[in-house]
Amino acid sequence: MKIAVIGTGYVGLVTGTCLAENGNEVLCVDIDKNKVEQMKAGVVPIYEPHLDVLFERNIEAGRLNFTTSLKEGLDFGEVIFLALPTPEDEDGSADLKYVLGVAKEIGEYITSYKVIVDKSTVPVGTADLVHATIAKTCKTDFDVVSNPEFLREGFAVDDFMKPERIVIGSSSERATEVMQRLYQPFVRSGNPVITMDEKSAELTKYASNSFLATKITFMNEIANYCQKVGADVDKVRIGMGTDSRIGKRFLFPGIGYGGSCFPKDVKALHKSGQDIDYSFKILEAVVDVNEKQKTILFPELSSYFDADLKGKTIAVWGLAFKPETDDIREAPALYMIDKLLEVGAKIKAFDPEAMENVEQKYGGKISFGEDMYEVTQDADALLICTEWSIFRTPDYKRLKSNLKQPVIFDGRNLYPTVELAKEGIHYISIGRQKV
Repeated sequence: MKIAVIGTGYVGLVTGTCLAENGNEVLCVDIDKNKVEQMKAGVVPIYEPHLDVLFERNIEAGRLNFTTSLKEGLDFGEVIFLALPTPEDEDGSADLKYVLGVAKEIGEYITSYKVIVDKSTVPVGTADLVHATIAKTCKTDFDVVSNPEFLREGFAVDDFMKPERIVIGSSSERATEVMQRLYQPFVRSGNPVITMDEKSAELTKYASNSFLATKITFMNEIANYCQKVGADVDKVRIGMGTDSRIGKRFLFPGIGYGGSCFPKDVKALHKSGQDIDYSFKILEAVVDVNEKQKTILFPELSSYFDADLKGKTIAVWGLAFKPETDDIREAPALYMIDKLLEVGAKIKAFDPEAMENVEQKYGGKISFGEDMYEVTQDADALLICTEWSIFRTPDYKRLKSNLKQPVIFDGRNLYPTVELAKEGIHYISIGRQKV
């Protein structure tokens, strides 16, 4: 099939590349001329494991191409994916200006039947708005479908190529048949293609992300309580996770969730409720707890240094909001860095992929190292903010030699407390005893 993908951000680029990998002809559209030229030259603008291999292969095969012309994309594609940004507005709602702006142009340009697919995460009722916007000027048949993405950064290629489920929101048999045919190669192992109305599909994405954010936040609350009463959150987590009704995933406590989805989607669903005079009390608590959780280790750091962090050098391991990505949106590390800079601390940071993005944000306010041990040299303490695998088995003797004081503040509970005690390292983590 011939596919046009409008927008080459994280979702759009993964979607276009993976659809091309299954033999479709894909034309990706973006207004950023420099970005388009780079992609034509084979440069992947984001870091995502395995994406570069598929990207290069499909460009060379001629199945994946790029343009800045929306009209060219609309003329080319039978199915038009809208993978446009829906940034958080000041009131927490999702800003639909990019989606509706492109919808207006679609109405003016298309001259034959198209299936328009909302791939972006959008509020309930957006498919109706997109349809109405296109219909104002459109002179041909078209359908609008909601097809939310469920891609985890760091695992997006696998998630797209081997999806747990595909959700199609459509009230048109014609459009539903097109989408089922498009996705058939991705579900040969029997994973479900679930069809429903457009509003239910739109809500499915928000509900899924909000539930997972709630699960994380609940576990963080339990961890904070463990800290107060002397319980061990790791033991509690294991005891809970073996209950099949609860499951093992998303029970790991830490310094809060970040990224492009959970923070924005929870706030957007909460705001959507307010707009119809419904209050999501649970989501209010999730947002409040998560904001506090991002800097929950700051008082521990401050107390350790007798409330005098001025001039102290803090080594930071991990800057991305999670491992296997360079995405720093709403990353807890940045909240901790801001607090430390406010009180005059110095930051030496390392992350396998996200340092360039953080450098663009902070300029010369913080320094970076070539490797994880370099930033600990002569630092007063180590702060861990992201659970990259390379941080999981450090050389403790080297750390003790590098650090002025053998102290680690771990926002991701990477190490067994007993092991750190044996190594003679002062270790503060989340919801576990200090050693």
